Amino acid sequence: MQESFWADKYPEGIPAEINPDQYPNVLAVLKESCERFADKPAFTNLGKTITWGEMYRLSGEFAAYLQTHAGLQPGDRIAVQLPNVLQYPIVVFGAMRAGYVVVNTNPLYTAREMEHQFNDSGAKALVCLANMAHLAEQVVPRTGVKHVIVTEVGDMLPPVKRLLVNTVVKRVKKMVPAFNIPGAVPFVKALKAGAACSLREASPGAEDTAVLQYTGGTTGVAKGAMLTHRNLIANMLQCKVMMPSNMREGEEVIICPLPLYHIYAFTFHCMAVMMLGGHNILITNPRDIPATVKDMARQRFSTFVGLNTLFAALCNNEQFRQLDFSGMKLTLSGGMALQQATAERWHKVTGCEISEGYGMTETSPVVSVNPADAVQVGTIGIPVPSTLCKVVDDDGRELGIGERGELCVKGPQVMKGYWQRPEATDEVLDAEGWLRTGDIAIIQEDGYMRIVDRKKDMIVVSGFNVYPNELEDVMAAIPGVLQCAAIGVPNEKTGEAIKVFIVKEPGAQLNAEEVRSHMRDKLTAYKVPKEVEFRDSLPTTNVGKILRRELRDEELKKLGAA
Repeated sequence: MQESFWADKYPEGIPAEINPDQYPNVLAVLKESCERFADKPAFTNLGKTITWGEMYRLSGEFAAYLQTHAGLQPGDRIAVQLPNVLQYPIVVFGAMRAGYVVVNTNPLYTAREMEHQFNDSGAKALVCLANMAHLAEQVVPRTGVKHVIVTEVGDMLPPVKRLLVNTVVKRVKKMVPAFNIPGAVPFVKALKAGAACSLREASPGAEDTAVLQYTGGTTGVAKGAMLTHRNLIANMLQCKVMMPSNMREGEEVIICPLPLYHIYAFTFHCMAVMMLGGHNILITNPRDIPATVKDMARQRFSTFVGLNTLFAALCNNEQFRQLDFSGMKLTLSGGMALQQATAERWHKVTGCEISEGYGMTETSPVVSVNPADAVQVGTIGIPVPSTLCKVVDDDGRELGIGERGELCVKGPQVMKGYWQRPEATDEVLDAEGWLRTGDIAIIQEDGYMRIVDRKKDMIVVSGFNVYPNELEDVMAAIPGVLQCAAIGVPNEKTGEAIKVFIVKEPGAQLNAEEVRSHMRDKLTAYKVPKEVEFRDSLPTTNVGKILRRELRDEELKKLGAA
């Protein structure tokens, strides 16, 4: 679909275009926002709040330390392996201000995954949480990392509380395995040293890489998407203009349960919310639902950013249902398909519709979103401004309205390419700047889009295409279903047969025949599963996305063993 098709698809008040060259780099946005909202709260965690002004000062001190003591050169990569704690934005913006490239790293990575990412990125420095420093101890000698900074959970708290929290985490909860990394520097010592040094503010170009953001690794070897300063500026501007018109600068409180090292949360909370001057409530462990609800109860919040599994889990919590939702203006969903049953229940509990969006690591990440005042449940909304989308067949030919094909995206938020992988880049990014997403989509006449499924997740039953999202949406509406997934398994008669996995709500009485009966009522015969398996849990990524690939691999292993 060309520009003329998309030009009139935006609701009143949302421009069709943004200017990605409005700022020379992310640091210019940071400086402007931190000065403008200097006295406004920026991040809260463990009961401690820092303002945007304080965050700018602290990130400057950390940047000065890196320039003076870390032995790094401009453009060097620094791995940041932190959960949602106050140290995260200080470290990330500090690294950028010092002139280095941030490599966001999952704190739950295994030693093997860390070693791959550190070596692939060529990271020269690492900032990690003490809780996983024992893994860094194993990995660092096998990488090019020369400088390690270790922080503890409570390091940003006042001295007495810091000592108490860090002691409890280490001695009582025993969450910090012993480690010994020669030359490692404590974060608090680095900050103190940096305060005594002068900073030479970096001035990177718009096309310089700001972040190496690694893909999840669920589709093969993890690759580093090179996201430039211009990419990030474009996407933060695109996100900001799509926010509801009643969002007020310097006043909004945003719940942040998804990990900041993930591109979805990184761009929204650290970038778009920075432009808004919003107040991020950092949830360190969203899997602890009671603790998450307790954190939410302390603030009258206006925005919640999550994904399907988290929405469902929260709605099942009695304390969550009793929270004050009167200030809610926006709920955003991404990372996995939003099921209609979940969307309806969230709306019933909170009074706020979920605006589902779509994106990829390679697109910084937001491609499209449902405008908050014009939500179509079951779609991923319309492309954000300055973004073109089209669907193509297997031969790359563009398809028409209502036809199923692979979604392709073009816009200023599309990555520069994969780090040191030109062949992999060429597979997904053409000379005109179109990125092949690997997702099967339909573009509607009104510009709203629907993701049918991942191309590789499609199930073929007797020549008929079956899309797991559709099956899961139907299953999610069955009373007693908490989580569900559908995959294809080899079958002699039909090529593939459908197998579904279900996690039941506590106390729910549900059997396989009831599941099939319900699905038989909603779907054509070839879409009804041959097998139904009940489980206590399903494999998920760290942000809660169900891993169908792992389920398929398990089934193939069983067949191989048989």
